[in-house]
Amino acid sequence: MSTWPDTRILDLLGIEVPIIQAPMAGATTTAMVIAANEAGALGSMPAAALSIEQLREALTTIRQAGTRPINVNFFCHQPPAPDEARDTRWKALLEPYYRELGADFDAPTPVSNRAPFNDDACRVVEEFRPEVVSFHFGLPEKSLLDRVKATGAKVLSSATTVEEALWLEQHGCDAIIAMGFEAGGHRGMFLSDDINSQIGLFALLPQVVDAVSVPVIAAGGIADARGIVAAFALGASAVQIGTAYLFTPQATVTASHHHALRHAQASETALTNLFTGRPARGIVNRVMRELGAINPAAPAFPKAGGALMPLKTRDEAGFSNLWAGQAVRLGKDISTCALTRELAEQALAKLQ
Repeated sequence: MSTWPDTRILDLLGIEVPIIQAPMAGATTTAMVIAANEAGALGSMPAAALSIEQLREALTTIRQAGTRPINVNFFCHQPPAPDEARDTRWKALLEPYYRELGADFDAPTPVSNRAPFNDDACRVVEEFRPEVVSFHFGLPEKSLLDRVKATGAKVLSSATTVEEALWLEQHGCDAIIAMGFEAGGHRGMFLSDDINSQIGLFALLPQVVDAVSVPVIAAGGIADARGIVAAFALGASAVQIGTAYLFTPQATVTASHHHALRHAQASETALTNLFTGRPARGIVNRVMRELGAINPAAPAFPKAGGALMPLKTRDEAGFSNLWAGQAVRLGKDISTCALTRELAEQALAKLQ
């Protein structure tokens, strides 16, 4: 696969095909990362939902499977200040569901947490020296970023606006992921919290490409070879694909998520803050319909999910996040390795 029209990402990251398997917390497994690597793409391990011990175990498994480059992804948000009044109002809004489903409303609220990149996580990077380290919600503080760069890792992060892309380049990113409005999971937005200003990929991508000098990776709504070709036509050097990999047997998704992925219509995804407190795209379910996908009562990220946990155990489909992007209808049941190879071969053929 040496005839891609733009090989900057291949050269920068040491991969064979310009595809990055998106790091999807909770759904990505070590088997998915290994299989994506075997097909010549960049396998990505999400760390946000893992303890330090779990991350070490995952990276040990991946490293034992081969020597290809890997990406480890971290959130770098600022933990919110305590706000008991907001937490109380949020749980009160959910009380009718507790009563209906027989959950104990008076029991202590479970803790929903996502650890930001910190000294402990940085020590794991220094220990395993992944070839690529990517971030969501901007970049960590300079002292931590300098330590990451000292390992030799290439640094990526997501931009949802041109302004964010410029900020990331100015602060040391080696390549930028242009994340369109279509993308599933959490928006990478970090300079603004106004979701009304978010941009679709095909408008965002060429503007980011024109604005920065580093290579740009396209993400959002890409799930087949046509999307890859279109991204290259707009100046991308590679693509990051997430939702399509949720259909593979290497993904870990709940039974409800599995069913929703295969039956939702393309128009049935929406941005929601109900499950974590930050806007993220998922398949619309009961709680999103009844409370509104974006509800100002939801506590700040990542605390919103705690009060939903007892409801999820009783109605998984209605109260759990079903992350997916707008290209959900393009997904098909195929293995991670086969999907990656098929996407690369078909896209390359169209680009000739």
